[in-house]
Amino acid sequence: MNIWEGVALAMNQLRSEKLKSFFSLLGVILGVMFLIVVVTIVEGLDRYVREEVTSQLFGINTVTVRRWPNISINTDREEWRQRLRSPRLNYDDVEAIRNGLTIPVRVAVESSTSSDAVAENGRTATGVRVTGASAEIFEIRALTVEKGRAFSPQEADAGVPVVVLGTETAEVLFEDVDPIGRIVRLRGFPYRVIGVLEERGSLFGESLDNFAIAPALSPIKSVTAPRGVVSQIIIQTIDPDALREAQGQIEGIMRSRRLLPPGDPNNFSAETAEDAISFWDNISRILFTALPGLVAISLVVGGIVIMNIMLVSVMERTREIGIRKALGARRRDILTQVLIESATLSTVGAIFGVTVGIGIALLVAALSPMPAGVSAKWITVGVILGTSVGIISGVYPALQASKLDPVDALRYE
Repeated sequence: MNIWEGVALAMNQLRSEKLKSFFSLLGVILGVMFLIVVVTIVEGLDRYVREEVTSQLFGINTVTVRRWPNISINTDREEWRQRLRSPRLNYDDVEAIRNGLTIPVRVAVESSTSSDAVAENGRTATGVRVTGASAEIFEIRALTVEKGRAFSPQEADAGVPVVVLGTETAEVLFEDVDPIGRIVRLRGFPYRVIGVLEERGSLFGESLDNFAIAPALSPIKSVTAPRGVVSQIIIQTIDPDALREAQGQIEGIMRSRRLLPPGDPNNFSAETAEDAISFWDNISRILFTALPGLVAISLVVGGIVIMNIMLVSVMERTREIGIRKALGARRRDILTQVLIESATLSTVGAIFGVTVGIGIALLVAALSPMPAGVSAKWITVGVILGTSVGIISGVYPALQASKLDPVDALRYE
């Protein structure tokens, strides 16, 4: 039998019995749709976490030293108590790391708090993230100054009260007025605005442009961290391939300073971006491990429904099959015809499921900050799965149809 003839028969069945065909394909549609939705959202979120989160929160090629890890899960009460007993980081630690590393690096400190910013014109920006940092932070974080300039290392060392504003903060405080040279009060301290950064957008729905950066040793130090303390030390390697070596040297320097004997755990954290998002690797691994089972359930149900529909179709066309056999059709021809029809029905369901799945994923991307990573690979997998279900489900009905006796089939009413 001609393949296209079988496809045409299946399409005629879809057109003539739309509702029955839809419900017969519902299992395949849901299975493939679920596969596409989950995979596209997980892959999009994975790209978002690795590209946006790591660059915005950690920086490229950086090791961040903190009192304890920035992100952790399953922390029990005893572990939390041990963390609270960990010594705080200070400026002596910064100098020890800067002088002890044998690898070319940039070193910066960073301490943050939340504050209202009040301009000299009386306008107020609320919830501003105020950061006290070293001058190197602009290079490490890849922060580009759109207007004005960043503060210099000399200004940072002297603690000069100057500030660089985020785009949103500058717009709220000054609207259409040039903010450069004007005064902003942060926690009551007057700061002279010397720069405005380029717009950075948002991260998980939170604005990255409502912030202010001032020298860590400026008056803001009294509210960002206790005296002489820093929240985190950020080390960026000039050579990306030297990152792990730098991390090892930093751990050695800090352990030596804190007199930790071999075998004792670190009472500090020295994380790279990859270390910090390892929790996400575990989550995505679990999702991709569970995904085949969840999809298989829908596809098995869909396959059983298609098999029953094809058995009914064979029964309804018993006389037609008898006529075909009487005219010389072989068992192989009847078998092929039923398999082609079953595979065509299932493939149509798979294509519909892929379309709906992509639509849902794109809708999620439009309504949330998460991108949808629609991959041609998974679209192909979805269609192949749907077609395979149709072929497997059609085997039994096809065998039953091919075994029909021509005489008995022609007598069937």
